[in-house]
Amino acid sequence: MGWLGLEGRRALVLGAGGLGAACARGLADAGAALAVADADEGRLKELRSMVEARVFPADLTTSQACEEVVEAAAGELGGLDVLVHAVGMNDRRPVVDTPDEVWEQIVTLNLSSAFWTGRAAGRLMRAGGGGSMVFFSSVSSRLAHRHHAPYAASKGGLDQLVKVMAREWAADGVTVNAVAPGYTETELTREYLAKPGMREEMTALVPAGRLGTPEDIVGSVLFLASVRASFVTGQVLYVDGGRTLV
Repeated sequence: MGWLGLEGRRALVLGAGGLGAACARGLADAGAALAVADADEGRLKELRSMVEARVFPADLTTSQACEEVVEAAAGELGGLDVLVHAVGMNDRRPVVDTPDEVWEQIVTLNLSSAFWTGRAAGRLMRAGGGGSMVFFSSVSSRLAHRHHAPYAASKGGLDQLVKVMAREWAADGVTVNAVAPGYTETELTREYLAKPGMREEMTALVPAGRLGTPEDIVGSVLFLASVRASFVTGQVLYVDGGRTLV
């Protein structure tokens, strides 16, 4: 994968499960110098057994923790060229049954942590002469799925956050983009897909005729993180098997 120009690039992946782990493996395969942060030390240990990476246990639900993990990773790596934000959560229930604490948990982890880590990485990348950020959005930012209010709101907000950061930092050589997966089999969706008939119902909505896998998403992330995408910024790339076409 040398054509991507990721060899030796200093990359921090936030999230060591599912999509985050797949991206970390992809970056490692491409020759990037890798750091990974996650609140789950078991996930970090498992990932560390598969790839060479500096690992940082971190709960990314406060501004201070987000600032600290970005600075710590950059310190260990000798700088920061790539940030991949792949942490998130969902809690499917009707709006009227959604308590304040669920709204706050989802918005904090999905959106606020993106702002906090993006802000910290932006400072470093601007000072260092450039870099690439890739955030995980979702088709839910565009489609009005029932029982997804906090999640959809957080992803819609993320799309706009990406565009504003991209505009502010373009002249500094920093690209900021998002990848929006469709229905993908991850830890976040496993329990939901296990409900009777749910897998078949979800698959029927995808023109490609199947659900996605983490490996389906990695190529888009690697491209957006690479020097090949140095003139691509402020974009939300849907990787959804055609879901948003119908």
